[in-house]
Amino acid sequence: MFTIHGNSSSRFCDRLPRRNFLKVGALGFGGLSMPQLLRAEAENKIGSSNKSVIMIYLPGGPPHQDMFDLKMDAPVEIRGEFRPIATNVAGIQICEHLPHLAKMADKLAIIRSMVGAKDRHESFQCMTGRLNERNPPGGWPEFGSVISKLKGTTHPTLASYVNLSPKMKHTPYNFGRSSFLGFGHTPFMPIGSVKEDMVLNGITTDRLADRKTLLASIDRFRRDVDSNGVMEGFDSFQARAFDILTSSRMLDALDLSSEDPKLRARYGKGTEKEQGDAAPRLNEQFLLARRLIEAGVRVVTLSYSFWDWHGNNFKIAKENLPDFDQALSALIEDLDQRGLLDDTTVIAWGEFGRTPKINKDGGRDHWPNVSCALLAGGGMKTGKVIGATDRLGGEAASRPVTFPEVFATLYHNLGINALTTTVSDMTGRPHYLVDDNFQPMRELV
Repeated sequence: MFTIHGNSSSRFCDRLPRRNFLKVGALGFGGLSMPQLLRAEAENKIGSSNKSVIMIYLPGGPPHQDMFDLKMDAPVEIRGEFRPIATNVAGIQICEHLPHLAKMADKLAIIRSMVGAKDRHESFQCMTGRLNERNPPGGWPEFGSVISKLKGTTHPTLASYVNLSPKMKHTPYNFGRSSFLGFGHTPFMPIGSVKEDMVLNGITTDRLADRKTLLASIDRFRRDVDSNGVMEGFDSFQARAFDILTSSRMLDALDLSSEDPKLRARYGKGTEKEQGDAAPRLNEQFLLARRLIEAGVRVVTLSYSFWDWHGNNFKIAKENLPDFDQALSALIEDLDQRGLLDDTTVIAWGEFGRTPKINKDGGRDHWPNVSCALLAGGGMKTGKVIGATDRLGGEAASRPVTFPEVFATLYHNLGINALTTTVSDMTGRPHYLVDDNFQPMRELV
């Protein structure tokens, strides 16, 4: 099978055995055969559109009151060290360590009153909009899987849903799982847990940007395959699966070497070092996300850093917030300059918020009562703050916003009515896309 693997002590054969190539397409989709995925897509006969979503997961729960909802009138043990700065929208202030985002607040929608979170370190609610309980047979699908099912692909050699997240040590942070929609709608994961399942003849993730090496590897792969006659007898779907894995379209999207060095510098590097038990701060994930969207991928997800700061909250925030600010603002600016922002919804959020009171270790603990989210693009009405918390930042004081409302908005931005559209589980039972008949957010659409 095909593999792109990271630096590892594991050894791989230099040549690809015939028995492994015949598994082409398994790709770490949880056992998915890519030919089966392609057959399912063909059977759906679903049209295409240019609408897309980039979902940025902040594992651990970011501190809302130190980012987008500073409480300067609260007691010192609550308000913390940071100061607010003005944005380019009158009356809106955010943290001093987010200056790039402050300069483009007119392109942002900041939700300060997210409610309904569970006190669980897991990505499930952010990825599905559901509660991780009373799952139907097969499990609830992730947002990208639903879009894959309903919209299909925009191009024969592209996946509909791509997950750029690495495999994280805390298992519930990870996503990209199968669901009742079947393996055919789990994401393509070029640098995630699929790395053990997809080898491009020894290419590591840190060499993905080396176009020449990547092309040479694929050329060697093709020669090995052709010399063994393995391509003979492939049906059209198997051939298409091979084309996806070796297509210039996907290859181009994953190749950063063609980007202007000045643009790459605008996104920044972050750090490749794993943060806590979650993800590195890889700023170039944001650039890869833009390239994948530009190529025609419908949904791109990624995980960024580690936000569970029970101690040294402000010291760690000073390391994380500037990198996050640089990467996210560069992504929004880049999408806008390329004419992609109106059709691309960007959302960044974590699983819950943090306690109003700073603990004895200088950190903030878990706080599911209220949290924040940031959205941009998608043709939404931006340049605003939605909702408010109380004086201490501990409860929603006005306009509480639920996860299903946000998901209804995301679906709306892709031209899907979440109130009338259903997907069926493994027993054939239809399910609406969001719970409790929630409408898209009136403030945004």
